[in-house]
Amino acid sequence: MIDLDHERKAWFTEAADIETSSDDYARRFGGKVGEWMLKVQERIVLESLRQPGISTVLDVGGGHGQLAAPLCRDGFALTVVGSADSCRRNLANMIDAGMCKFQVADLLRLPFPARSFDAVICFRLVPHCERWQTLIAELCRVARYLAVVDYPTSQSVNCAAPRLFNLKKRLEGNTRSFRLFRHQEIAEVFSENNFSIAARTGQFFLPMVLHRMLKCRGLSAWLEEKFQRCGLTQRWGSPVIIKAVRK
Repeated sequence: MIDLDHERKAWFTEAADIETSSDDYARRFGGKVGEWMLKVQERIVLESLRQPGISTVLDVGGGHGQLAAPLCRDGFALTVVGSADSCRRNLANMIDAGMCKFQVADLLRLPFPARSFDAVICFRLVPHCERWQTLIAELCRVARYLAVVDYPTSQSVNCAAPRLFNLKKRLEGNTRSFRLFRHQEIAEVFSENNFSIAARTGQFFLPMVLHRMLKCRGLSAWLEEKFQRCGLTQRWGSPVIIKAVRK
């Protein structure tokens, strides 16, 4: 017998981009601290994509809109795919202006032929996806050259995430549970799909929830610069952004 509650739960976790496309989620990155966090992410992603031969980009689950504007501004031909039509809301002005395209689809069965896009990116989705291995396999299938993905890692100060979860929930209000990954397990799934990790970059040494608590962009940026210079962020930072290239 099919467990309908389990089926609904599984669908929701695979369609986690509906939540990340919401106004509630956008408020987590509001204010000066949130803007700074997104700038750190933007810089790493653009550096990963700026190479010869990369012009078309698919953003899987990118209805949050965190990367759409920077990618279009940088001249990439962008397509965003979301689990529901509501995921286009943050991108409506860009879509209407012809700056990017949007399509509703099952993120675990993308409606594109193999190697349809030069690069595929996927942010704020992998740690909330129950079948994350299938998601990564789909990213690799439709990527011609490379994939850029983020994930939180247990090989960081985030190993304390379970103990900080209640604090995070009180601060953000609608925090969802998420999975922490070891670098090797992510690399192994990419390898199984004929991709290798070309770069791995930690974004922040301190957990993002602590920066939100500090509410001081200048202090957070200063602290993270010190950690970066000491090599702590690269070794122990999280979330991690990886650049995986086709073998």
